[in-house]
Amino acid sequence: MLYDVLIVGGGPGGLAAALALGRARKRVLLCDSGPRRNAAASHLHNFVTRDGTPPEEFRRIGREQLATYPNVEVRDVRVASVSGTRGAFFIRLESGEVQARRVLLCTGMIDEALPIEGFSELWGHAIFQCPYCHGWEVQDRRWGVLLDAANVAMLVPFALMLRGWTRDLVVFKTDAFDAAAESSAQLQRAGVRVETAPVRRLIGRGRSLEAVELSTGDRVPRDVLFAHPPQRQVDLVRSLGLTLNDHGFVQVEAMKGETSVPGVFAAGDLTTRGQAAIFASSASVLAATMINFELNSELALS
Repeated sequence: MLYDVLIVGGGPGGLAAALALGRARKRVLLCDSGPRRNAAASHLHNFVTRDGTPPEEFRRIGREQLATYPNVEVRDVRVASVSGTRGAFFIRLESGEVQARRVLLCTGMIDEALPIEGFSELWGHAIFQCPYCHGWEVQDRRWGVLLDAANVAMLVPFALMLRGWTRDLVVFKTDAFDAAAESSAQLQRAGVRVETAPVRRLIGRGRSLEAVELSTGDRVPRDVLFAHPPQRQVDLVRSLGLTLNDHGFVQVEAMKGETSVPGVFAAGDLTTRGQAAIFASSASVLAATMINFELNSELALS
C-alpha cells in the first residue's frame, strides 16, 4: 500500500497533522503505539476549547474527527523501521510493510526519571515540567525547583517565572555543584531560597508530596516540585541517523520541519524544549502544510 504521508505518533501533534493532510486530500497513515508520554497527567491544559480535557479523551475526540476522512487511516501499531529515500520510503510495521512518499515524526520524547527516591512515584502528580500546564491548579502552595548542573543556566529565569504562581519557592539541587554567586544573589533578592545541600529523597503520601529530604537529614515541607529530567529520543528516531542539536533534539529546517534526511519531517517535542500540546499541534500542522505543498508541486510538474 502506498500512502502520501506516514505519520508516526498519535498525540496532539500527529492528530493535528493527520487532520490537515486529510483535509488536503492526501492519503495518510497514522501509526500510534507504546506508552503515552503524558500518561501520568490527568488533564490537558492551555489548549483552547480543550482546557481540562483528559488526554485519552482528547485522543478519542481527535480520532473520531479523523474518521470523517476516508483517506486517513489510523492504526495502533508500532513502526519498526523506515528505509528508502524521499518519495519512496519503505516502512516496516509489526503487521507488515507499507510505502510512503513522505514521513512525519511526531513521536515526542522519553522522560528519564531522576535517580532520587520517590521521584518516579510522584512524577506527573506532584512533580511537573511546565507551570503553564499545571501551575493554576497548585497556585500559592509550597513549590520547589529541582535543579541539576546541566540546567544551571536556566536557574534564574525559570525560578523567577515560577514566582508568578507562588511566593513560596525553594530551589533544590539534585547533586553537589555551586551555583554562581550572582545567580544566588538574584534569587535571594526575589525572595527565593536556595538549599545548598543535595536532595537525598522525596517524601510522599500516595501521589502527594510532603517534603524534600536533604543529604543533611533536614526536611523541607513542599507540595509541588518542578523539574526538567533528561530526555531521549525514541528508538525509531535514533535509528534514522537524523542530525540532533547539542541538547539531543532533532534539527529541522525552520518554517518547514524537514530533518537532515530528505523527505523525513519532524514536529513537536522531539524538536524543542518548548514542549506543550498546543505547541506540538501548531508545529505539526505547519509541517503538514509544507509536505502538502511539496506533494502538490511534484504532481503539478509531473
